[in-house]
Amino acid sequence: MINKKVTSVAEAVQGITDSMTIMLGGFGLCGIPENSIAQLVKMGVKNLTCISNNAGVDDFGLGLLLQKKQIKKMISSYVGENAEFERQMLSGELDVELTPQGTLAEKCRAAQAGIPAFYTPAGYGTEVAEGKESREWNGKMHVLEEAFKADFAIVKAWKGDEAGNLVFKGTARNFNAVMAGAAKITIAEVEELVPAGELDPNFIHVPGIFVQRIFQGETYEKRIEQRTVRTNNQSVS
Repeated sequence: MINKKVTSVAEAVQGITDSMTIMLGGFGLCGIPENSIAQLVKMGVKNLTCISNNAGVDDFGLGLLLQKKQIKKMISSYVGENAEFERQMLSGELDVELTPQGTLAEKCRAAQAGIPAFYTPAGYGTEVAEGKESREWNGKMHVLEEAFKADFAIVKAWKGDEAGNLVFKGTARNFNAVMAGAAKITIAEVEELVPAGELDPNFIHVPGIFVQRIFQGETYEKRIEQRTVRTNNQSVS
């Protein structure tokens, strides 16, 4: 029986060193690998290139790595919720490669599928296309985008088994699904880890062949980026 279980987050991220390229799943603060990020902060690895839809918030998610100046370059789509990210980008302390969200997802999926590059109309005629090959398809210009090349992908799932099969819950599926298997080594942290064979094959979102290491996380804060509530004097119609 295949067993990809590791005993701790420290064992899971073993081998991550300075100057590596790391993919991290999640959308905003939804479905982020909280335990693994905390361990990277603890390890003090630096000069990282991080591929993620966004960079968390100032004091949570990837924002914790930014606070410690452990990230050299961010490849992301959205940066609006992180003031420290913005400050480092504008000051030139952080190299930022902004990528259209759909292109970011497809660059992950292409790497997952072993496809080296693809054409997309997104970004043509903008700074995104500078220095890239372009070609007309069906009367519309497209930009050639290369698949990502990453050393590690770290994803977070709701449930997994010891063979590496993953099940996501709700919108936490987001970028996690396309990042699994899109790097040399994929680490999956899960809220619940069960023996191989216990998951219904019909409901598995990512097969274990895409995962090399899996562990059960200890705690998850699952913080909300922005919470808006009704004041006491507001009536409900």
